[in-house]
Amino acid sequence: METIKKHIVHLTFNMGMGGAEQVITNLVEHTDKTRYTVSILCLEEPVGAFGKQLIEKGVQVASFRRKPGFDTSLVGQIRRYLKRHQVAILHCHQYTPYVYGLSAAVFTSTKVIFTEHGRFFPDKRRRKRVLLNPLLNRFTAYITAISVATKDALIQYENFPSEKIKVIYNGLDDARYLLPPDVGLKKELGLPVSARIMGTVGRLDSIKNQKMMIKALRQVRVSSPETVLLIVGDGPERRNLEAFVAELGLTSHVIFTGFREDVHRFFSLMDVFLLTSFSEGTAMTILEAMASGLPTIVTDVGGNPEIVEAGKTGFVISSDDEKALADRILSFFNNPNTMKTMGQAGRAHFENHFTVDKMVQAYEALYEGNA
Repeated sequence: METIKKHIVHLTFNMGMGGAEQVITNLVEHTDKTRYTVSILCLEEPVGAFGKQLIEKGVQVASFRRKPGFDTSLVGQIRRYLKRHQVAILHCHQYTPYVYGLSAAVFTSTKVIFTEHGRFFPDKRRRKRVLLNPLLNRFTAYITAISVATKDALIQYENFPSEKIKVIYNGLDDARYLLPPDVGLKKELGLPVSARIMGTVGRLDSIKNQKMMIKALRQVRVSSPETVLLIVGDGPERRNLEAFVAELGLTSHVIFTGFREDVHRFFSLMDVFLLTSFSEGTAMTILEAMASGLPTIVTDVGGNPEIVEAGKTGFVISSDDEKALADRILSFFNNPNTMKTMGQAGRAHFENHFTVDKMVQAYEALYEGNA
């Protein structure tokens, strides 16, 4: 007798390149296919790069065209989708998809799970949400947060009850990481063999505060003139960052790669990974760096200090303190054994806590009602 599979639908804005979208991709690809049918529903078009990749692999990715403001017609469209496809669980990612998804699923047999992936900076209480969320909570099976800091924000700013929120850290499929240095890529970028490379990966956005590492580079180069900053990614701040680099006279020492689909290759070139954001949930790029065996230096925001074991796998520094960042980078360059040891410890910490299997198991427990 054939087992009836539960149909799980992940509801999100779209499946462009981002941390939440990477998490959804990992869930879709690694959730037990013998027990579940998994698909994706996007509020917006186009479906994005991750969405296209999943479609090519045979995953069902559908999309709507959300209108400006609160699109009441979209609630009906989602509701019809849930009934037509006999959706058992609607896993909503981020608050807006959650509101639409729950509104559509209420008084149906579909259970709703809400995952909060991160917070805006600066965070604040919104009166409408504070009043509405206790009601939404009554119709929600589970709420998850990707870090303790994110959970605390849901309690403080969103008025969700602490006992309802479960912390599930992001997990990463590490099959493409822990690579030997990519000599061909290093040559492609014009990097000299002797270069010391401090690097970052992510969206070029003001909240990521890449200016902090650029200012730190200027200080580092006084003692370590062979140092280069590698910035992998693209975004609205790119022109401003390039202008800032030129203003500081660092154009030949900062490499902007732009958008790349082969991001995993760049970690192999780095000596140390940097993340200087003003706000984070659980940054997938930190997990990628740890999976690659890199020591990390991150700012003390959001879930960063929950991932990086200060003094063991890397350093956690105050936000927007480029002197502290420069000092920590130089401490690594001056003590290569420490840099190697911390990178190895980071890899071990990743294997113990942040693999994709651990994340999927935690979510599958919710799908089965076993939290």
